[in-house]
Amino acid sequence: MSRDNSLKDSSEEIGSILGRIPGGLFVVTWQENGVDKTMLTSWLMQAGFNPPAISIAVGNGRHFLSAVLSGDFHFVVNVLSENQRRLLGRFGKPPVVEDEPFAGLDIKRVSCGAGVLPGVVGWMECKARPAFLSSDTDQCRGDHSIVIADICAGEMNSTETPIVHLRKSGLHY
Repeated sequence: MSRDNSLKDSSEEIGSILGRIPGGLFVVTWQENGVDKTMLTSWLMQAGFNPPAISIAVGNGRHFLSAVLSGDFHFVVNVLSENQRRLLGRFGKPPVVEDEPFAGLDIKRVSCGAGVLPGVVGWMECKARPAFLSSDTDQCRGDHSIVIADICAGEMNSTETPIVHLRKSGLHY
């Protein structure tokens, strides 16, 4: 098979292609020493049938990773609907109110203490497995780590359309 020399190998082209990979937008919630924590994420996908599992790519240095590494870590994934785009700024980086991310929202709590946002398409309570941490070595390097989690509980709340997220470039948020 011969190589087509007309193909572009530039990072701009690669970024354009990566940006067209559709993903959802999710708000991950957890409690740490009784304090609510949140993270907006888009790099989440199903990772298993039995047990049902998900994977999340998390930027190295994010507080979520240190919480995962603390052991026996449970969290909630809130699946946002198209009608909830207004929440994106609230839970994006950096958090608007670090210690009170749910101020003014009528959330419900699940068994692990994490919050379920009102009006979400659905939610999943998850238990993290050990994270695959990327490190700066020749064999394994990168700026994100992979967390795999088993789904312990969940609920479908509506049949509304989840947010589908596309980016102009897949080389940055």
